[in-house]
Amino acid sequence: MLRLSTKGQYGVRAMFEIARSISRGPTTIKEISERQDVSVAYLEQILNTLRKAGLISSVRGPGGGYVLSGTPDKISIGAILRELEGPVAITSCLDPREGCLRVDGCVTHLLWKALGENIESFLDDMTLKDLLEGNELMATRRRGRRQPEKIRMLHK
Repeated sequence: MLRLSTKGQYGVRAMFEIARSISRGPTTIKEISERQDVSVAYLEQILNTLRKAGLISSVRGPGGGYVLSGTPDKISIGAILRELEGPVAITSCLDPREGCLRVDGCVTHLLWKALGENIESFLDDMTLKDLLEGNELMATRRRGRRQPEKIRMLHK
């Protein structure tokens, strides 16, 4: 089954904590660690990657910590996960680093490619604001998505 690494999971959770604290100012790594039960050492690696990607900024000194580089509605879950996990490649043949020798004759290549594109689209549509507003908004957004033509035809 498909599975995100802990780096991706903890990265989204850390970004949620930073977004949740936006009105209070910078969020310390210790606060994130305590709220999300993730080690400070692991968070340092994750937050450093997200900082280098321009998704967050660090503020030094007393009262310092991490802040979002944009507003929660402009930072997608897809952007966070791409920085931490790389591109969505649900099979090795879709991973740009590995490639596939059987693309032309593979009966499932287009299936896996379409699935990956749907996953990317879903993650790009979800933002930190959606996480802050909770599951109800995410469920509403999923129901409101346009269905692919094949699926719509089956429902007629």
